[in-house]
Amino acid sequence: MDRTGPADVQRWVRGWRLLVLDAGMLVYPALTLAEVVQQARGGAAVAGCAVVAAFAGGYVLAARAAARRAARRFWVLVGGCAVLFAAALPFAHADAFFLAAVVVSLAAPRLPRFAVPLVVVAAVAAVVVPWAFWRAEPGWTQAVALVFTVLVVYAFAEAIRANAALVEARAEVARLASEAERTRIARDLHDLLGHSLTAITVKSTLARRLATVDGARAGDEMAAVETLARQTLTDVRAAVSGYREVTLAGELARGRELLRACGVAADLPTATDVVDPARQELFGWVVREGLTNVARHAGATRCAVTVSGSEISVVDDGGPVGLDSGWGSGSGAVPDSEAGLGLGSESGVAPGSGLAGLRERVTAAGGRLEAGPVHPRGWRLRVTL
Repeated sequence: MDRTGPADVQRWVRGWRLLVLDAGMLVYPALTLAEVVQQARGGAAVAGCAVVAAFAGGYVLAARAAARRAARRFWVLVGGCAVLFAAALPFAHADAFFLAAVVVSLAAPRLPRFAVPLVVVAAVAAVVVPWAFWRAEPGWTQAVALVFTVLVVYAFAEAIRANAALVEARAEVARLASEAERTRIARDLHDLLGHSLTAITVKSTLARRLATVDGARAGDEMAAVETLARQTLTDVRAAVSGYREVTLAGELARGRELLRACGVAADLPTATDVVDPARQELFGWVVREGLTNVARHAGATRCAVTVSGSEISVVDDGGPVGLDSGWGSGSGAVPDSEAGLGLGSESGVAPGSGLAGLRERVTAAGGRLEAGPVHPRGWRLRVTL
């Protein structure tokens, strides 16, 4: 996984690449200084050299301000460099436009709307001004150097912007991936624990009731509770590591045992060959969520699961009408039938919260989930792909 961050971009921006570019730009004041020494004499030479030296110092400070993103100081220094370029014209004539190349290279990337006019005006001035004022050779070399220098600096600035945008995009992708993984783990833990803890609670309650009546059967139920607890621990570890497998056949087998412990007559299919292997896991989640909610909320006496190649439904006869049965409403209320089994506070999962996770799974698979009452009595959960 790429761990590049904003700090890495800043190191890239302020590192050796920028240092090389900044140092390379000092070649232009050096060329101008050589022309001043060659053309001027006496006090004029000293004044010209002082102007060029001041320009070089101003450029270094401007580049430093740019690296530190001190915009106000940067523009003040760029303005000072522009003034010093104008002051160097009488001493260096056409070669003074090497200094103009530095000034325009600093300003153009930060003024994208005015970059082209600025470069054109500076290049034309490099050709025309020396001939018009001093009858010297037009500054063709200086004009070409100005244009290509600005292009190089502009390309470098765009590379910096692109790298910064790329790092921000990668950080956003990493954040979204982390958020999706947390959502997956939360959803899987709810689906796994909601079913398993409900089964454990139901079997523990049944074993407690049988303890004084049928000790052998109570022992069997507690052994089943131990097995469920171990399986739940394994499932939780698998869910966290991302290697959990849910199958339709497995969930039907577990669901049949859960409904038996709840005293609910189960009408569940014994064969799952009709379902495409690619849909087996999703249909397994539907069975798990549906039967867990029947056990926790419905107070039903019968429950039926029907499966076809593209549809699965879980129907129970709990509650006076399906809407009052409690599960799937998301209200958080615990029906009386559930309170009698002691499931209200021990299961630890709010009613309806599992349907949201199941709906996400179904939607991701391109299907449709429907949950609602059936008349005259009961509730139906149906998923169609």
